[in-house]
Amino acid sequence: MKALILKNPQPIETKPLQFVDIEIPQPAEDEVLIEVSACGVCRTDLHICEGELPMKRDKVIPGHQIVGRVIKKGEKVKNIELGSKVGVAWLNRTCGKCSYCNKGKENLCENAYFTGWSINGGFAEYAVAPFTFTYSLPENFTDLQAAPLLCAGIIGYRALRLTGINDWTGARLGIYGFGAAGHICIQIAKARGADVYVATRDRKRHQALAEELGATWVGDTFAKPPVMLDAAIIFAPAGEIVPFALQALDKGGSLVLGGIYMSPIPEFEYKLLYGERIIRSVANNTRKDGEDFLQEAAKVGIKTHIELFPLEKGNEALIALKTDAIRGAAVLAIK
Repeated sequence: MKALILKNPQPIETKPLQFVDIEIPQPAEDEVLIEVSACGVCRTDLHICEGELPMKRDKVIPGHQIVGRVIKKGEKVKNIELGSKVGVAWLNRTCGKCSYCNKGKENLCENAYFTGWSINGGFAEYAVAPFTFTYSLPENFTDLQAAPLLCAGIIGYRALRLTGINDWTGARLGIYGFGAAGHICIQIAKARGADVYVATRDRKRHQALAEELGATWVGDTFAKPPVMLDAAIIFAPAGEIVPFALQALDKGGSLVLGGIYMSPIPEFEYKLLYGERIIRSVANNTRKDGEDFLQEAAKVGIKTHIELFPLEKGNEALIALKTDAIRGAAVLAIK
């Protein structure tokens, strides 16, 4: 099969992903083999390729927003038929035994495996995954449109949960950074009745898309929204945004950091946090996050805005992502 493999993390401009031909993986007894049709390109893939997230193995196939069809299954696989359309997300496997798993917090599992980081992912024609960590995908999403839902969508959904907002009608939500996750998150928040204020640096692509999707206000990354916010989510991996987002947060509000990696957060005065403001991170996702999100996404009718690249152009897709040249989400079209 054709695949993109990372052996040595380097700046993405050097094109560290190698386009190779390797053997098709075979599923273990609790796994399915998926013929991949599409795989979303995530900023986490960029962090892995550039070494901001350390390598978990000697070489890895990145990609954790996998959509495809089951073509083979292990002997212990149940409730999945051959030919089923499935998705695979970031959380690939958990131990099911640690204190976090026992408390229903499998996203914090001490022994978790992650698709495209500690386990080979979907920048390939085929991939394997545990059947208990695959998702049945709604039929109203095409394969290409569904791919960004598997990380950008799920993580954005979990970030909305962690804001602590219960009554969304008229809630004032800030979104900092408006890429794949932001452009899905705004659609969920608006469908719930929130007013969304978007701060992002790219005028031509990101700000324009935010306006198209109904943002109440759109401004530069460090511009102050015209109202105090009930909650805000930072999707951009830039720690310097945190003090500015806190300045825009009303008393009792929550600031959610939506990435797995972020540059250092600068020192700021305690008065920005005072007033029972909260800063919290999002760590991975649970399967329930994914299941609940996909149901709501289908009900709301989420429309993902995608830019397509062939598999062999994975380096170029990540370069475009790094330089803010993607309007919405990048997707590798594989089959």
